[in-house]
Amino acid sequence: MEEGERSPLLSQEAGGQESPLAGSSSLTSSRPGLAPWEDPAWRAGFGGFLACLLPSESSCLKCLLFLSNFLFSLLSLLALAIGLWGLAVKGSLGSSWGSPLPADPMLGLVLGGLAVSVVSLAGCLGALCENTFLLRCFSGGVLAFLVLEAVVGALVVALWGQLQDGLEHVLRLAITHYQDNPDLCFLIDQVQLGLQCCGAASYQDWQRNLYFNCSSPGVQACSLPASCCVDPWEGGASVNDQCGFGALGLDEDAAQRVVHLEGCGPPLLQWLRSNIRTVGCYAIVAVLVQGVELLLAIQLVRALTVHKGAEGSGGLSGGTPDPVSHPLLNRSWSDQLGGQKTPKRCGLGPQASPPLPGHMSE
Repeated sequence: MEEGERSPLLSQEAGGQESPLAGSSSLTSSRPGLAPWEDPAWRAGFGGFLACLLPSESSCLKCLLFLSNFLFSLLSLLALAIGLWGLAVKGSLGSSWGSPLPADPMLGLVLGGLAVSVVSLAGCLGALCENTFLLRCFSGGVLAFLVLEAVVGALVVALWGQLQDGLEHVLRLAITHYQDNPDLCFLIDQVQLGLQCCGAASYQDWQRNLYFNCSSPGVQACSLPASCCVDPWEGGASVNDQCGFGALGLDEDAAQRVVHLEGCGPPLLQWLRSNIRTVGCYAIVAVLVQGVELLLAIQLVRALTVHKGAEGSGGLSGGTPDPVSHPLLNRSWSDQLGGQKTPKRCGLGPQASPPLPGHMSE
C-alpha cells in the first residue's frame, strides 16, 4: 500500500466515528428500545452458548449414572446368583412348572435380585447409549421401588406395636415347625446362639415340638436343640448335637448348668428396639441414593432432549443455520463493520471484502 493511502476503517476511526463492531456484539441489543434479552440476536447467541454446554453436562451425568448403576447391577446379579445357587442346592428348582412356587427365602432373594438387576441394567445402557426410552424405563422402575419402600415403611410404623406384641407367638410357631424347614431351623439356631436364650418365653416352650416333647417316642424326647446349650462346642471344633439330650426332664437347678433357661422373646425385642434406628438410617440412605439416581436420570433425559433439539434446529451442530433464528446472518460483513449496504450473496461462504482504494486500478 502506498504512502498516504489509508484503509476505510482507519479513516473512520481517525474521523472520530466509532466502529459498529466496537459498539455492538451478538450478545447485545442491535435494535434501539429493546432490552438485550428481548433481542432475537441476543437470544440466538445465548441459546447457542447453552447448547455448547450441554454435551459436557450430559457427559458428567452419564458418567455418574452409569457408574452407580453398574455397581448396583453387580450387587444385584450377585444376589441373584446366590439365590439361584441356594434354590439349586435345596432342590427347589426341580419342581414342575405347574406346581406352586416354593416358600423359600431364597426365592425372595432371586426375585429381588432380578428386579434390581433389570432396572440397573436399563439405567446403565440408557446412560451409555444416550437412549431416552431406557432412561425413562429406569426412572419408572426406581419410582416404583420408592413407592413400594414407602408403603412398607408406613406399614411397619403403623403396625410396630402389634409386631412387638406378637413376637413371642411367632417364635412359638417357629419352634413348632423347627424340623419342617431347614431355613427356619437355621434362623432359630442363630437367634438362640447369638442371644444365648432358649425357647420363646422359657426353655419349656420346646415341649410344643413333637420331636422334643417328653411324650414323644423318638430319641429326641425331653431334649433340646444344641443351640440352647451353655457350651454347645464343649471345647471341640464343632457343635455337639447331643449336649441338650434329656434337658427338659431335669429340674431348673440342674438344667441351668447345661442349657439357657431364659426365653428369646424379651432379649430379641430389646435387640430390635436398640437397632431400629440403625435399620432406619440404612433405609433412609437407600431411599436417598435412589432419589439421587432418579434426579440424575431426569436431568440426563432433559439434557439429551435439549441437545437433540438444538441439533435438529441446525443451531451450532454443523447444519445450515436458520436465518430467522440467527438474524445476524442476514447482514453482510460490510454491514456489520462499516454500515454500508452491499449486495447479498447466496450461501454461507465468506463474503468478499471491498477492494482497497489503492488497488482499484489493478
